[in-house]
Amino acid sequence: MSMVPLSGSAPVESKPTMKSDRGGIPVRHLILIGACYMDTILTVPSFPEEDSKLRATELQVRRGGNCPNTLEVFQQLLSSLPSNSNSATAVGQDESCSGPGRRGSESTNKPTAYLVSSLPDREAPATNKILSSFGASVVDNDSRGGHDDTDPRSRINFDHCLYRAGHQEPASSYIIRSSATQSRTIVNYNELAEMTTDEFIKIVKTFVDDPNGSGGDSWWHFEGRIPTTTLQCIRHLRHVLPSSCISVEIEKPKREGLDRLAAEADVVFYSRTWAESRGYTGPEACLRGEAISPGPSLMLCTWGEQGVSGLFPSGGGEWEYMQYRAKLSGGDISVVDTIGAGDTFIAGMLFGLVCHTHDWSQQERLAFATELATKKVQIDGFAGLLG
Repeated sequence: MSMVPLSGSAPVESKPTMKSDRGGIPVRHLILIGACYMDTILTVPSFPEEDSKLRATELQVRRGGNCPNTLEVFQQLLSSLPSNSNSATAVGQDESCSGPGRRGSESTNKPTAYLVSSLPDREAPATNKILSSFGASVVDNDSRGGHDDTDPRSRINFDHCLYRAGHQEPASSYIIRSSATQSRTIVNYNELAEMTTDEFIKIVKTFVDDPNGSGGDSWWHFEGRIPTTTLQCIRHLRHVLPSSCISVEIEKPKREGLDRLAAEADVVFYSRTWAESRGYTGPEACLRGEAISPGPSLMLCTWGEQGVSGLFPSGGGEWEYMQYRAKLSGGDISVVDTIGAGDTFIAGMLFGLVCHTHDWSQQERLAFATELATKKVQIDGFAGLLG
């Protein structure tokens, strides 16, 4: 699989300095904030008519949610880094106890990744099932603080998840996937309380108070679920951890206030659905229409078979536009499973931005993430993306 620039997309000879590049300062902590679901996926020959009965051809139950999916892919990518990459210690842990070799290759960086999500009670079977889906176990998150960083089963830290006492059931999604059209119809149910601003402030305080002094070397990615709450969280980060980077996903059209989140972020991921709801007919129109100065240092928009576009300031008030699509040497892409393709793209971009700060250009990051998402739609689930 190779990446080719679309017509009119000139290669970028050098990348400008922008906050998402952090001026050479490595990111030690990558924190993703978003909902975690258990997905029940029914594959059917075609979408059923109302008040009808239809036999499914396949049933799958797996953990879902935008940020959890992104982290599942991201931990695979982390495992691909050389063992001498710069590695980070989880907040609250003594860096001197991290073992030898924690400071390694200057070309790649290996941060600690965290999930912040509302989950059922700590002792609920559903919670154990969710954590196990990452390769973790309950013992990884006990009172000792943090998971075992040497445990190959999981590279994700769950200490900052919000365990809702007394709740046994997770947030749930029921997905009807049509074999005829590859459409996905999703019905959600969630009785778990969403994260509040006060809860987020307490989480951030653990990074502010980090005894290793690395709390500011952090990247915070928001799903953008509750725009009013997310905006307060972003502004709090700007106040107490001003050196941190912030990215946000702008996906659901009916969530009022998402544009305000984009204006506050360093990196923005726009979905095609959101762009079309704003009247844009293509990714370049969306990015140029939403570009503001000062504003994000990198804007991205996925557009299905048309690939992915990016826009970033190149200096002097000008913007550099780039666009990529996957081109298979063997012919057309065989679509198997599109669920989580956007989450996979975000994982690829975050991997490039956070782990390859020095040695990848913006176009190289975009190419890598697009290739990764293209490979994802050709397999079922996320396992074996790097195989």
